[in-house]
Amino acid sequence: MQRKNNQKKETIDGSKLKIGIVVSKFNSDITGGMLQGTMDVLEKNKVKKSNIKTVWVPGAFEIPLACQKAAKTKKFDALIALGCVIKGGTDHYYFVSNEAARGIMDVMLKYDIPIGFGVITTNNLKQAQDRSRGKNNKGAEATQAVLEMISEKI
Repeated sequence: MQRKNNQKKETIDGSKLKIGIVVSKFNSDITGGMLQGTMDVLEKNKVKKSNIKTVWVPGAFEIPLACQKAAKTKKFDALIALGCVIKGGTDHYYFVSNEAARGIMDVMLKYDIPIGFGVITTNNLKQAQDRSRGKNNKGAEATQAVLEMISEKI
């Protein structure tokens, strides 16, 4: 399978990896599909189910704190953050999406742990549905990205 940048998706031997997943309950019909995409990629890369810990949080705003708590334990090789923020009629969308992204980045840099960024921000429900299923599953893409970061020798 080809990626948009013409690189093939790599598979790794993830049998010894420990992965933490933080998922937002808000818009769970969307984040559940993204979680399935994440699990599919982890399985394809031989990550054992017993080495995967999934934590559900109320919404995207709470994802950074859960990532920070997971990172502090030093039990995980990588984390994956899954959430969905759909634009509404107020500015709330901007505050939640911006702070979730900033918070996740802060944790990644502070604890030197790769975090797959699977927090989607959309204008409407249809866009969110399109990004949580099939070939365009952003959970799967975030997982593939984090696995590539683990395998990089920097």
